[in-house]
Amino acid sequence: MIPTHVWHKVCITAGLVVTLASCSTLPVSPPQQASKVKNIILLIGDGMGPQQVGLLLSYARQAPHGVLTTHRTAFDRILNDGRLGLSMTHPDAALVVDSAASATQIATGKMAGSEMIGVDKDGNRQATLIDKAKQLGKATGLVSDTRITHATPAAFAAHEAHRSMEADIAEDLLSTHADLMFSGGLSHFLPEAAKDEKSALHQRIKAQVGTGFHISSARKDEKNLLTTATQQGYQLVFNKAQLQQATGKTLGLFADSLMADGITENKHRDDAQRTQPTLKEMTEQALTILAKRPEGFFLMVEGGQIDMAAHRNDTGRMLHEMLKFNDTLNAVLDWADSHPDTLIVVTADHETGGFGFSYSASNVPKPRPLAGDAFGKKQFKPDYNFGNPEVLDRLYAQQQSYEAIFKQFDALPVAERTPEKLVELVNKATEFKITVEQAKIVLTTEANPFYQAKHGTLGEKEVPKMPMNSAFYPYQKENRQNLLAQVVSAQQQVVWATGTHTSTPVLVFTHGKEAALIPFSKVLHHSELGRLLGEAF
Repeated sequence: MIPTHVWHKVCITAGLVVTLASCSTLPVSPPQQASKVKNIILLIGDGMGPQQVGLLLSYARQAPHGVLTTHRTAFDRILNDGRLGLSMTHPDAALVVDSAASATQIATGKMAGSEMIGVDKDGNRQATLIDKAKQLGKATGLVSDTRITHATPAAFAAHEAHRSMEADIAEDLLSTHADLMFSGGLSHFLPEAAKDEKSALHQRIKAQVGTGFHISSARKDEKNLLTTATQQGYQLVFNKAQLQQATGKTLGLFADSLMADGITENKHRDDAQRTQPTLKEMTEQALTILAKRPEGFFLMVEGGQIDMAAHRNDTGRMLHEMLKFNDTLNAVLDWADSHPDTLIVVTADHETGGFGFSYSASNVPKPRPLAGDAFGKKQFKPDYNFGNPEVLDRLYAQQQSYEAIFKQFDALPVAERTPEKLVELVNKATEFKITVEQAKIVLTTEANPFYQAKHGTLGEKEVPKMPMNSAFYPYQKENRQNLLAQVVSAQQQVVWATGTHTSTPVLVFTHGKEAALIPFSKVLHHSELGRLLGEAF
């Protein structure tokens, strides 16, 4: 039995409401030091608050025809003999964190300011977990289903003033000499001249990376970082087959920007012609390569598109992103079964969207008789619609993300971008049908109430009209997706609070030797989580 002065007892209700037993009257004990381990695997579900974990658990337990036939998840499995803690995520001098500052706080163990990468709150570059692992002779790796230059992976191996500096971040990543990096983001490694499809350079790069790629550049210079990577000893891989042959120091770039979303990945997982690896496949190969180092390794794996689904309030896509993350975590747990000197930590950088299932006044069920003697001649008649679990199957049945639906819509000739056409696209791709009147709501625009000239997201003069809480939907070009979520919300039994992040504390799941888990089993801040990870090597 662990003494109560060592850790705060953590309990989770079925709704994943976390309550921490008060220990305020007990003597303050000295800070706990993590027991040393050989390997650390950190999995970050970007945007994965307790609510997102709850969606996966609801699907596993209650979906009438769910694909998780055991009705259990990797989160159930990790807690069979693991521990649970809770972590605050806020950055320096603010309530709500972005991914860059949050990941930086985990990676460095220092408080960071909003949107900073690998630097502390005062702007000083700080050593990351990658740096610390390398100093100990350990192998290091980063895996993400977004871009390798995106905020979360960048924070573990780059040092920049702002997360938007992805061209500089790409150079930083190579300078760190992590043993492997698997993700999307090829465009940040290619010279600007690669945009010219008729150029010999473009054709040469196209031949190098193979089919299935859009070849372009997000750089404003002529640096070819693929050449730099090769000079630094990296093996370059661009598809699933090449990944499976990788054996050592490897840079894997599997998309020009983001990798496939969860719906697309799950739909094509068994396709023999698929060339892009899954998050699970990238992680499995990373473990195979890193495990060769006798001194051990540090690996960070990000399920980054949970956050992207939640920003758009796209519940069906978010379910698929959680299932993708679940598959990956199961693969990590399988590997760890035969590598017991491994600490696994699973957490999130923050929660996104303020998601939840909720009961409503819409479609209140009709009365029905019950056989129980408590009812007698009375019928069972709830006052509200508390939600039919069949909605979970319908969410899983979504065929395209909201983002993909609107890409199709915007690709049409202007004259064909009508409410009727949007109805057709939505109703074909999802189980939650909309009407022409609802499509008109989604497509209605207004003068931008938050217009700022040349602002990255607030720079449009005409934007989708958000009927309420518009200040909390600042990614205005995407707001048609959020409006679509709003018009189907009653059908989905879903509510969303925002199109951005919330301050909700996130869960910290740990698995490994008992002594290594104790320090994580309490209320933390992400900077403390980062320090504990650094001490665990």
